[in-house]
Amino acid sequence: MNTEVMTSALAMEWENQYGAHNYHPLPVVLDRGVGVHVWDVEGKQYLDFLSAYSAVNQGHCHPRIIQTFIEQAQKLTLTSRAFYNSKLGEYEKYITDFFEYDKVLPMNTGVEGGETAVKLARKWGYTVKGIPDNEAQMVFVDGNFWGRTLAAISSSNDPSSYAGFGPYMTGYLRIPYNDLNALEEILKNNPNVAGFMFEPIQGEAGVVVPHDGYLKGVRELCTRYNVLMIADEVQTGLARTGRMLACDHEEVKPDILILGKALSGGAMPVSAVLANDEIMLTIKPGEHGSTYGGNPLACAVAMEALQVLKDEKMAENADALGRQFRQAMEDLKSKTDKIVLVRGRGLLNAIVINDHEDSHEAWDICVRMAELGLLAKPTHGNIIRFAPPLCINAEQMNEAIAIIEKAIVG
Repeated sequence: MNTEVMTSALAMEWENQYGAHNYHPLPVVLDRGVGVHVWDVEGKQYLDFLSAYSAVNQGHCHPRIIQTFIEQAQKLTLTSRAFYNSKLGEYEKYITDFFEYDKVLPMNTGVEGGETAVKLARKWGYTVKGIPDNEAQMVFVDGNFWGRTLAAISSSNDPSSYAGFGPYMTGYLRIPYNDLNALEEILKNNPNVAGFMFEPIQGEAGVVVPHDGYLKGVRELCTRYNVLMIADEVQTGLARTGRMLACDHEEVKPDILILGKALSGGAMPVSAVLANDEIMLTIKPGEHGSTYGGNPLACAVAMEALQVLKDEKMAENADALGRQFRQAMEDLKSKTDKIVLVRGRGLLNAIVINDHEDSHEAWDICVRMAELGLLAKPTHGNIIRFAPPLCINAEQMNEAIAIIEKAIVG
């Protein structure tokens, strides 16, 4: 083990020298986190306004989640699915009751959840809908992001995701987001569509919120044309947008629900795909799975992470403080021409900077915010996403708003 004293400069040097160059992080080296705060190697404190891309909704190192992790880790961590374990059935009952579905298929990462949903939809399409073999189609939307596997990037229209990695998955169709007419047109003219997979609010695209009625319209069209409505709630779910699920804003229930990120409160990779029997039971033993999916450590942690969200009323807090944040950003927008748009729901928000995607203004603002003690990150060049842990309070929010204003207007 290396005995050199760790510094931010050394940590960044080693990552650059020994790690793949597939990320471009802000020049901050984090060492510790509690609640809404993180500290770098030198001990400087920051407000975390990214939450590991909404994976730590419950706050960094939530004591209940960490205690559950420790207790289960000392007992049993992994069995594979070759055997039953004492936690999986308990977790399956808990999460299906929690979200009111018949069945859950446990996986590890969000993109695994997305791939599981696509496989389920295709299998359902062949065995239930009657689509001819190997002719099933999936519909996605422009601006979608659900990971970086080949199946995921095949649905993307962002060159930074897909360029240079072809050939791509076949059977994919894509339409504009937030366009019910386009959805009806493609479903009406393509009888072999098995599923429509989309984010209720687009996260990586820059927190794009659809118009009111879009989710209900999607539900109605999918029902009418016998197509599975698949909600990718990996980032928008689990209280982030002010409801337990973003779909709850319009009281619609998808046929397939994909969860991840905050399903473990940031303690480990955990994802889940939920559906009713008609869909889930189309997959038979040996047709899909994961060595780690449904491991007892993940099951124990996920149950506690969900219960924390409920017990601490984090959806309600996200709703109230999200309104406070957006109003403050609208007030700031009136003071400067650097902000052209504020959008979001709950504590998933973004500001659009008055610049083009290839500029450095949003990045420079994020660097200034970091210097002042707040961490956020640009997406698509000129959009800054703000997503603090849902345990944030009003005093901490006011502190954050003051930092953002100082970073933007001085």
